[in-house]
Amino acid sequence: MISRVKNSQHEHTSVEIPTIIVAAAIYCGFLVVTWSFDDLPLMVAAPVTALLLAWHSSFQHETIHGHPTNSRRINTLFGWPPLSLWLPYEVYRETHWRHHRCKGRRLTQPADDPESHYLPAGALSGAAPAVRMIFWLNRTFAGRLILGPALSVTRFWVAELRRLTAGEPARLRVWIRHAASVAVVVAWVVGVCHIPLSLYVAAMIYPAIALGQLRSFAEHRAHADAKFRTVSVETNWLFRLLFLNNNLHIAHHAKPSMPWYELPSAWRAMRHGAIGVGMTVEPGYRSLLSRHFLRPIIAAEYPAASATVP
Repeated sequence: MISRVKNSQHEHTSVEIPTIIVAAAIYCGFLVVTWSFDDLPLMVAAPVTALLLAWHSSFQHETIHGHPTNSRRINTLFGWPPLSLWLPYEVYRETHWRHHRCKGRRLTQPADDPESHYLPAGALSGAAPAVRMIFWLNRTFAGRLILGPALSVTRFWVAELRRLTAGEPARLRVWIRHAASVAVVVAWVVGVCHIPLSLYVAAMIYPAIALGQLRSFAEHRAHADAKFRTVSVETNWLFRLLFLNNNLHIAHHAKPSMPWYELPSAWRAMRHGAIGVGMTVEPGYRSLLSRHFLRPIIAAEYPAASATVP
């Protein structure tokens, strides 16, 4: 019989079989599709790989939240491989827990929330029209998918470069470990499977990051009251599986240690109450597309009225 242990916020089995199955599907699928790359039409191989990379990002998020085992070391081993190359797992874990700290009281605030899509107040004052246009587009559905990956990766790398040049030896060791892991992935993708690195980045990694931008497009908005800063997007089974139910973001922030396969029932239990108090529930990504294709969903700069911490 599988033993059960107490978690500070949720009780779960020592080994979560549904999450293990997801891990096996992702890693086996990645190995099979990349190994068969030359035998598959590019219009099949590229999008399937991109979907697997996006799914892998969702899985990494699960491992950061304490799944699929009770051991942080084992979960790290599960989530460590940098299939998308650009983001060190250790940095993702650190920044994501900063995103969750203070029970949401720092959410969306650019100085405190590393996953905020807002700029600090006044950041665009005196900016060139082209820069203003880029950040205007990044607040639209179309712009977030097209420009969002480049902006997010660039912002992340610039911030990390500043830390490295400031002389943080611990950060340098993180990047050395990441570089060694990236070398293994590139050796497989390029050296063994003969996929051009430029193609892997442009046709597989970039679309995978764009899918992550799709999920996060509406999930947080500035508000003076912290409980209204998180949004759930109700969608079809394919997106729910791809995002491992993280689109039910109100439920995830309410129960951050709950495994992905239990979030739908938790959301059903809290949905009526969430809507009753005025929390935002989006009916799906198609609705967001129709309303925000070229219409910004949030302000570019963080609203001063939302800066207070309840």
